[in-house]
Formats: sequence, structure tokens, C-alpha cells
Amino acid sequence: MKAIKSILTISFIIFGTQILLSAPPPPPAGSPGCWPPPCIPIDGGVTFLIAAGAAYGAKKLIDARKKNKYTI
Repeated sequence: MKAIKSILTISFIIFGTQILLSAPPPPPAGSPGCWPPPCIPIDGGVTFLIAAGAAYGAKKLIDARKKNKYTI
């Protein structure tokens, strides 16, 4: 039973990496690709990431003030 589990695990790892590392199909001939700026949405995720980092930093600062009882 142990040998069957190890064989299945190894086969899933091999086939999984083959699927994940395979090249995507080429784009259709009529489309110009996706390099112009409208095709690269960066702003939405970065805004939330900055907001989450600011909230996390504020929480750490408040916790440090409570623990050490120092004021800045």
C-alpha cells in the first residue's frame, strides 16, 4: 500500500509540473498582443496592498506603544 501511495504521489508531481510548465497557446493572428498600457492593470491591487500595509504598520505601532508604555 505504501508503494502505491508513493507511485501515485510521484506521478501526480510529474504530471502536475508538466501541466504547469507547459507553454500557453499563441495568441490569435488578428490580435495585436497586450503590451499597450490599457492591458496592464496595476493600480487596483497596489492600492489595496498599500492600504493593508499602512493598517498593519499602524496596528504594530499601537501594540508597541501599549507594551512599552512609551509615547512618541
